[in-house]
Amino acid sequence: MIRFLTAGESHGPYLSVIIDGLPAGLDLDAAFINRELGRRQRGYGRGRRMTIEQDTVQVRAGVRGGRTTGAPVCLVIPNRDHENWRNVMSVEPGPVGPAVTCPRPGHADLAGALKYGLHDLRDVLERASARETCGRVACGAICKRLLQEFGMELRSQTLAICGISARRRARTYAVLDRSPLRCCDSERERAMIKCIDRARAKGDTVGGVVEVEARGVCPGLGTYAQFDRRLDARIGSAMLSIPSVKGVALGDAFEICRQPGSQAHDEIRFCRSRGWCRPTNRCGGIEAGVSNGSPILIRLAVKPVPTLGQPLRSADLLTRRPVMAHRERADVCVVPAVGIIAESMLAWVIADCLLEKFGSDALADIRANHRQYLRRIRHGR
Repeated sequence: MIRFLTAGESHGPYLSVIIDGLPAGLDLDAAFINRELGRRQRGYGRGRRMTIEQDTVQVRAGVRGGRTTGAPVCLVIPNRDHENWRNVMSVEPGPVGPAVTCPRPGHADLAGALKYGLHDLRDVLERASARETCGRVACGAICKRLLQEFGMELRSQTLAICGISARRRARTYAVLDRSPLRCCDSERERAMIKCIDRARAKGDTVGGVVEVEARGVCPGLGTYAQFDRRLDARIGSAMLSIPSVKGVALGDAFEICRQPGSQAHDEIRFCRSRGWCRPTNRCGGIEAGVSNGSPILIRLAVKPVPTLGQPLRSADLLTRRPVMAHRERADVCVVPAVGIIAESMLAWVIADCLLEKFGSDALADIRANHRQYLRRIRHGR
């Protein structure tokens, strides 16, 4: 129902996003999107690029008078650093600087060059860069605004970095955006920061684990009827599309696989105040590809960034001779930023399923359908 495409390179003039399928009548202003873009840029361990860019969005189409019109929404996010790369990233015919030919292990460099028949890895790394996720966060901000209309909230937190795990999770999220690593365990967070500092001094990088949660999601989003429309399948696809994410766990997936069924599933209750509910949430809010009314809870395994200050061994793309991998300006740790990107991708998936269930043209109609559905599942009529 909601489709979006991003375009642009890491050091090109701008990133752009076109979002199709948003309903008419959604209140929207650039300030909300900019706050989400700012959240993506923060986090201890980010590189010098974050001090150059101050991401702000320009809404070019699909919004009039502060409200969506139902037409495609077009967003543009300028790259301030483009001024320093104008010649290298020129679109005009002519020389564009020395070719990059030393692929980095763990990056798209070699696979992309082989796939597209390219002889300069710059053509790959500029688009494969995680800078592209800036556009996803902008789209996700709009999807979050839509979900807010239906009482849904999305948040993320850091559970582990460098193998150091937080001993507790945040129950309320108000303080997390003020935390350097978006972690609620301040003692363990200090140990994580020291580990990041040691990695930076060695020219290395570190990964970790992020938890993402969507609260207020009604039962019935997604379906078990077709494999590709299952909510968990769609979430898994969206999360694995995020650079550096190498694994996705729904709920307590890796814990319950070691337990008998009697301890792995969530018993069902019905109470007058809450309707259908469960005292536990081991399944992460999704059963058989359908949301069940509990919070949707996922955890992501985030690998270390593959661009290293002390590069790994590689082979030259053109000569095939042994070389050290290319060095590019990069972050030491992106775990907190991945949480923000994951919030955005989850918001898009849930918003897509919401419109699939309740309609997609006018916000007022969607609200009416949503209210009637909640009455039916709670009161049987």
